[in-house]
Amino acid sequence: MNRKTFLALLVALIVLGGAGLALFWQDLGAWRNADARLGSKPFEKLPVGTIARIHLKDGRNETTLSLKGDRWVVGERGDYGANAQDIGDLLVKLPDVKVVQTESVGALLLPRLNLVEPGKSAKGEEAGTLLELGDKSGKVVASVLLGKKVIKTEDSPLPIKPQTPVGRYVLSPGSKTVLVLSDALVSADANPGRWLAKDFFKVDRVKSLAYSGSGTPWKIARSEEYGQWKFAAGAGMLDPSAAVSAVNALSSLAFTDVASAIKPEALENPLTLVADTFDNLTYTIRVAKKAGTDDYYLAFAVAGEPPRERKPEKNEKSEDKARRDKQFSEDLQKLEARLKLEKGLANWTYVVAGKTLEPLLKDRPQLVVAPKKK
Repeated sequence: MNRKTFLALLVALIVLGGAGLALFWQDLGAWRNADARLGSKPFEKLPVGTIARIHLKDGRNETTLSLKGDRWVVGERGDYGANAQDIGDLLVKLPDVKVVQTESVGALLLPRLNLVEPGKSAKGEEAGTLLELGDKSGKVVASVLLGKKVIKTEDSPLPIKPQTPVGRYVLSPGSKTVLVLSDALVSADANPGRWLAKDFFKVDRVKSLAYSGSGTPWKIARSEEYGQWKFAAGAGMLDPSAAVSAVNALSSLAFTDVASAIKPEALENPLTLVADTFDNLTYTIRVAKKAGTDDYYLAFAVAGEPPRERKPEKNEKSEDKARRDKQFSEDLQKLEARLKLEKGLANWTYVVAGKTLEPLLKDRPQLVVAPKKK
């Protein structure tokens, strides 16, 4: 190798080395810029007090939560009341959520992280959940695409290890960098039924309960609040446990969704339950099977007024009278407030799981004590 060739190779080596060094520092700088976002709070400056609209959409569902007056409502359920506690928890949580990891992910890998915008993928499971927050004017003040949750597997001697969501992949509009947040934001669900206020009517202090519709009608009653249940008419001995189960079911009913498109009076071939209480209230409950499911549509009405005065007990002492009158007044206020809420809830039709209604929808022979085997 002559001197001229050697010098040419040396210059080329220096140039290549410099280019490689430049690329190294450029790549390192990019990672430094990304790492600078670790610990930052993407929603730190979110004006929580001005948020009046929350829009959630994924590959299957869509929910619009709006603040109307002083109450939050679910638009996809005919403006049925929303759970203000859940909404408040989400809005309060967002400003404190931190970035714990950043990832440079190509477009081909976004479906694996469920970070495809809703409506832009043929497979609904690839879509993320679009979360948009707006003010009273309808202006969107914050938007983010929520992807797959980061799951932590807990140590456990059990064969199936418990798993806990500890974070979530997200993608900001126009950004190519995927962030991992410190919170899974599990409440950010696009299913409208998840956001409904779960307040429901409650039938307690039942005096009598009657069933009609399918099969043999029946009616059970008791003369005192803690007395024994008996059939009001007809032969057969009532099974006490069956009676108690039916009455207890009335005080613990819950719904899974609101059927806003079905009016309470439009139920077809309903089964009817009528419960009279010791508070002079009458609850009329009508249920009809929801086609293709184990669930039922349920509508109810409540009538009557609770007594305004307490009947004094026999040989009641003056100190006992004052205490009992005070307790009666407090209970009456609570009952009147609950009654006002229930009359408002009676304007809707609900979806109720069939299992919760099983004790109430038994045929009369199922309530009779089975004969003992010899």
